[in-house]
Amino acid sequence: MRQQFLIAPMVMCGLILSACERETEEEKVERTYQEVNVIDETNLSEVLLTAADPNEAVTYFQGAAAKNPDRIDLQRGLAISLSRAKRTTEAAAAWKKVTTMKGAANVDKVEYADALVRAGNWSQARTVLDSVPPTYETFKRYRLEAVVADSKQDWKRADHFYETAVGLTTRPGGVMNNWGYSKLTRGQYAEAERLFTEAIQQDKSLFTAKNNLVLARAAQGNYSLPVVPMTQVERAMLLNTMGISAVKQGDVATAKNLFREAIATHPQHYDEAVRSLRALEEA
Repeated sequence: MRQQFLIAPMVMCGLILSACERETEEEKVERTYQEVNVIDETNLSEVLLTAADPNEAVTYFQGAAAKNPDRIDLQRGLAISLSRAKRTTEAAAAWKKVTTMKGAANVDKVEYADALVRAGNWSQARTVLDSVPPTYETFKRYRLEAVVADSKQDWKRADHFYETAVGLTTRPGGVMNNWGYSKLTRGQYAEAERLFTEAIQQDKSLFTAKNNLVLARAAQGNYSLPVVPMTQVERAMLLNTMGISAVKQGDVATAKNLFREAIATHPQHYDEAVRSLRALEEA
């Protein structure tokens, strides 16, 4: 009888242990699903941040961040997506939030400063950049430092940071163009011309640098096209730019000739140059 009495508790213990084992297996399965979801979510996030429509990415990350407000990766994804969508005010607010979260890094502060610059908040951008340790040296940090210094007309500081930024990238064409434009606004036309020429040597596709180059040359009274690679359409547009510069400097006869040449050069009807020429001829 004693043995029969002991059987029931033993069976119960076995059932309890079996239940515990089943629960553990269920937990393992759940964890596995969670791990798969994280992997899938990571892949989806990467796709949304690169290939997807920026506004679709914004919608995704807004929903994901709302469900997981403490996950800095999702908040970063939202901030990046807003920046890509050119929703500058929202992007600045999103990056500000990222910088306050656990796990935030200096790179987040730099991105916040970039969003502030794009939103036109130069003073706050300067404050944020000042909070980044001087030991954090990246191309983007110094490029931003340079343009912020430009906005304050702190030319010495701007030149220092432009020079530093150029040394931190293998593709300095864009920052050389920015530096040249800074020189152009200061009236240092020869220096601007040199920098624009170097920017084009680095990147022959930089039409903005080509356009700025003819502005710098025209400001010095030089209305000949520079010897740089250009398409026929680009040639016409540069001639038109020089024509506009000539008008601003009161050289109407030269402007007319440049507009005529631009019209003749363009492979299609060049309405902008036609309107400019007509306005001068009717004046």
